This record gives sequence, structure tokens and C-alpha cells, in this order.
Amino acid sequence: MLHDNWGIKRGLMSTVHAATATQKTVDGPSSKDWRGGRGILENIIPSSTGAAKAVGKVIPELNKKLTGMAFRVPTSDVSVVDLTVELEKEADYADICKAMKAASEGELKGVLGYTDEKVVSTDFVGNTAPSTFDADAGIALDKTFIKVVAWYDNEYGYTCNMLRFVKHVAG
Repeated sequence: MLHDNWGIKRGLMSTVHAATATQKTVDGPSSKDWRGGRGILENIIPSSTGAAKAVGKVIPELNKKLTGMAFRVPTSDVSVVDLTVELEKEADYADICKAMKAASEGELKGVLGYTDEKVVSTDFVGNTAPSTFDADAGIALDKTFIKVVAWYDNEYGYTCNMLRFVKHVAG
């Protein structure tokens, strides 16, 4: 959406990700990295993510223009993406919100959700949209430097997305 309408020069992405089954419940050894061995129940754990690289593979024009990291947090479900980008064309944050809302009701219905309510993570448990744009959580420094926020259910929602994909491939 952002890239199609305004172009993305570059960006940084952080995912605040709920705990997963692969994480330790108490401190212990990790073959991947030291932080990964720390207990998820009492820590916010900085971690790597392949999400930004994946965007570059799906949208080749954005390859090497995005990078990111994750923070693993002690919640059981629902994660959020914080994307900060420099746009190629100027845009008011209100116009970005309008475009996201229109897309969520039109060509991206069922794929992109939209909210302008004062939500928190548990409000998205069971949400089947791959991502829900949170208009109230984003900000803009100026007309080309913005932060957008999107929520997703990384358990049930992910499963629903895999089923959508299987149906699409089976066609």
C-alpha cells in the first residue's frame, strides 16, 4: 500500500512478537544466540527477524531498502509490526489512513484490516486478517517520514492465512 501509493525510499521495521513454542520458559542454553536462551516469561528479548528480507523477495523494488528486528515479549498471542519509512512522495498521515481504510474495505478486504479505535493486543486474538492497520498508533514526523503500525494474530490468524494459501494454490 505505502510503496504502491507513495514509494518507499528506505525503512526500518520492528516486530513486537508474542512468545512461541521454541522459546525457553526459564533461562537456559540456546544454540542460536545468548539472548534466545533467556526466559520469555520475564524478559523482552531483542531478536532477529526475516520479515524485512521477505518483503524484499515479494516486492523486489524494496530489496535492500528495508531491514528489521524483533522483540520477543511475554504474551501468549498477537504481535505487532512497527514500520518506519521515508517516503518518495509527500503524504499527510491522514491521507495514508484514508487509503488504508479504503483498501481494507475494497481490493484488500479480508487481507488488510483497519481500526482507529484505542486497541491493545488482546483485541486481535482470533482476528483472521494477515494484518490490521492501526490508524491511531501511527505518527508522522513530516510528510515523508512516517511510522505505521499493524497488528496480527500470530497463532490462529497465521493458521487462517495458511489455509487461504492452500485454497489459492489448489485453485
